Amino acid sequence: MLNLAETGLVEWDEFDSTELLAWVTTHGGNRQVPCHRLDHAPEALILRADHTVTVWVIHTTGVAGVIEGSATGNITVLHKPATIEGPHLPPLLGDTRDEFTVPRGTALAYELKAGEFVQIIDVEGQQCSDFMALRAAGLDQGQEWMIDSTATRSMVRRAYPGPGLLDKFFDREMRPLLNVVQDTCGRHDTFGLACTARGYEERGFPGHLNCSDNMSNSLAPYGVGRRAAWPAINFFWNTWIDPTNHHILTEESHSRPGDYVAMRALEDLVCVSTACPDDIDPINGWNPTDVHVRIYRPETPIRRAVAYREKEDAPMSISQESAFHDRLSPLTQHFAPARDLWAPVSYPAYGTLGEYWACRQAVTVQDMSGLRKFDIVGPDAEALMQLATTRNVAKLPVWRGSYTLMCDESGSVIDDGTLFRLAPEIFRWCCGTEESGRALQELANARGLQVRVHALRGAMPNLAIQGPKSRDLLRKIAFTQPHVPGLDHLKWFGVTVARLYDREGAPFMLSRSGYTGELGYEVFCSKSDAVAIWDAVMAAGEEFGITPMGSAALDIIRVEAGLAAANAEFAPGVDAFEAGLGFAVDLTKTEFTGKAALERNAREPRRVLKGLLVGCDDVPAHGAPVYAGERQVGVVTSATRSPMLEHAIALVRLSIEHAENGTQLEIGQLDGRMKRLRATVSDIPFIDPQRKRARA
Repeated sequence: MLNLAETGLVEWDEFDSTELLAWVTTHGGNRQVPCHRLDHAPEALILRADHTVTVWVIHTTGVAGVIEGSATGNITVLHKPATIEGPHLPPLLGDTRDEFTVPRGTALAYELKAGEFVQIIDVEGQQCSDFMALRAAGLDQGQEWMIDSTATRSMVRRAYPGPGLLDKFFDREMRPLLNVVQDTCGRHDTFGLACTARGYEERGFPGHLNCSDNMSNSLAPYGVGRRAAWPAINFFWNTWIDPTNHHILTEESHSRPGDYVAMRALEDLVCVSTACPDDIDPINGWNPTDVHVRIYRPETPIRRAVAYREKEDAPMSISQESAFHDRLSPLTQHFAPARDLWAPVSYPAYGTLGEYWACRQAVTVQDMSGLRKFDIVGPDAEALMQLATTRNVAKLPVWRGSYTLMCDESGSVIDDGTLFRLAPEIFRWCCGTEESGRALQELANARGLQVRVHALRGAMPNLAIQGPKSRDLLRKIAFTQPHVPGLDHLKWFGVTVARLYDREGAPFMLSRSGYTGELGYEVFCSKSDAVAIWDAVMAAGEEFGITPMGSAALDIIRVEAGLAAANAEFAPGVDAFEAGLGFAVDLTKTEFTGKAALERNAREPRRVLKGLLVGCDDVPAHGAPVYAGERQVGVVTSATRSPMLEHAIALVRLSIEHAENGTQLEIGQLDGRMKRLRATVSDIPFIDPQRKRARA
């Protein structure tokens, strides 16, 4: 290693070491880990590995520096992969009992014991693998109890199960056989059969290899009867149902090299996996390849996860548990992916409606760690944000924030978020997607600006503390120094740096912001302090009836408040005004990305975001058409049943000619024609139109 010498031991208390220490422990190590300290590196340090190794690069900085945005410097790590002979497989998930390759055009049967895990890997990408599992106890009795796709779809209420609450494959008696633990592809099929000899024969390919015959041959030693057409779970087969004519459609698989599905056997099973031989359709990318199978022992700790990619061609990461997960998991098992984290959907002890009313009448706490955060630091930080966002950043004082947008050249919204100014040359951008960071970096490079765009990634988890009692709760735990704004000085979108209880407490950034339309605050902290801050919030909130809140209740509240969401109110091809976000656009600014397009569209608007008061409790779906007589004049972007108004409401994008308040329209159901929901055009927000609650 270039004559590098060990210069000390890892000092675990000097950084957020939980993840590294857990990794060391699971690999048989202890806290006495030697390391090399690189205090000064005038040139690039180049390391070459002679064996497979895991390298951890630790850039230490104080927690307060992360919170305040004053941590300086960065590390660039470039990895040149070695030339690998043979298949490039994903890392092992744990201790394997067996593994084998299913060569293309073949099938292999194998046994799984209760509790064992099976990982089915698409080695080279875009390769389908048919899978079936049968109860071993049933085979011993001459009965073939296997996965039933119809029963499974009925039980999980979707086309196939996935990691999370609805994760199991069932037999025809609705008894679970396996549960899906990890899935990095998320595109599979449970409608079609495994490919058959007849299917190839009728297309002019008699004698073609097929999965059904391969499955029959592989399962024969276990006493399973032959089938000319096998039902199967078709992993990595990309199919969908056309919403207009309900035809099942297919194209090339979405799976990438190394994508996989991992499942846990709930009882002893006999399984079969294929490497589909279809080379006359796009489903295998026109080139069938191998499938690899690994079987892990029951004691292997494989956590549930899905894949997350910052963009289509970005490296895959596996969804993580939030820094608050140790406190969330005892309260609920209903989690859903929120970017690269698992976020609670609801809490069964309260229910979605209970969480809703707690936010309206008392106080709630919600894990919002899936938000993206970027620090923009340097002499040209203001210039960059002035060019990139739609509001006038020059008017934004230190310790203030504003809701703003980033648009592309056509005026379409890339992302929305809150921009906080922590110092004259330091901004923190809290937003929805990593695309914001890429757009900022590209703009900085194009203009030659002296600025650093630093993605905080998972370094700053955050909680939303929302509701009329939120300020009272924070008064009990938030300590601020005299040189920064105090809690009671924070106006709407104000921000400060606080500590837990006193000057020695855990530091956190505190902003008066949220996504509910209620009085509310957001707390941003270090991962190492997350549990302590959660505990403090819950203890302080007990007298106010604090309730944890999930994403389901939040969605009801944000629709009532008329707040926009990505891929709903704003999406590609929808400009900021059509998304109902014109209030966040300052056309008097000299320059910002998308200004020319927005000026043009503002002069002659075609569509506008409005509300619809629906005269019943039926909640229309996203994308439902809105009609004036026989003509479609708009589309539903979001809808819910309002507990406060006691009927359904919808955010809709309407043609300007039909957007006057009081206009009577209809929302199309059942193909838009067979059923209509009568509705009246209204302003948004539906509740508290002057935002008096949030400004209280």
